Amino acid sequence: MRYDLSIIASWIEPGSKVLDLGCGEGDLLHFLEQTKGVDGTGIEKVEAKVMRCIERGLTVLQGDIIEEVQDYPENAFDYVIVSQTLQQVYAPAQLLSLLLTVGRRVVVSFPNFGHWKNRLQVLCYGRAPISPQLPFEWYNTPNIRVVTIADFKRFIGKMGWRIERETAINTDHHEQHGNVVRWRPNMLATYGIFLVSGQGRRSGAKQSS
Repeated sequence: MRYDLSIIASWIEPGSKVLDLGCGEGDLLHFLEQTKGVDGTGIEKVEAKVMRCIERGLTVLQGDIIEEVQDYPENAFDYVIVSQTLQQVYAPAQLLSLLLTVGRRVVVSFPNFGHWKNRLQVLCYGRAPISPQLPFEWYNTPNIRVVTIADFKRFIGKMGWRIERETAINTDHHEQHGNVVRWRPNMLATYGIFLVSGQGRRSGAKQSS
């Protein structure tokens, strides 16, 4: 399993109800069901990936995450997971508001555009950066937004939500290994991972590995 997913898995309480948006082939859901006994559901757009999830015995719906999520009642899940998807969403504020309605907590991860290699490419070459975390050209990328760790933390505070846990990591897109970045994460980390709730403003978020 990817390194970032292993960190997310460590945050999930045993026996929880979990919704994984953009769950891919279900690696995280399968791990959580096998090791923590969660009641897991996934939503995935790509049909082949949905079929792979079903073959693994997972409950996964095919469809658009925003449309499908609206069918769930308030507090239907303990955790909603949005892994490496936020930068591809047209209206992230509206999506997170919705997710904090159907779920008590939301786990969000994304590639950190503020990483020093991205900054260096813009500074030296004046071009949109390409990296293992952002591997596409500007004209064919599925990412429609760029977000840094600092941007996201400011956004959560502005929305009046709370960051309960946060971890910055250095790993490539599908790597099984990596490390936690504690010093200057907005510059040195390739990904940020956050546990967000709608309960009040951020106050002393717990840095976690």
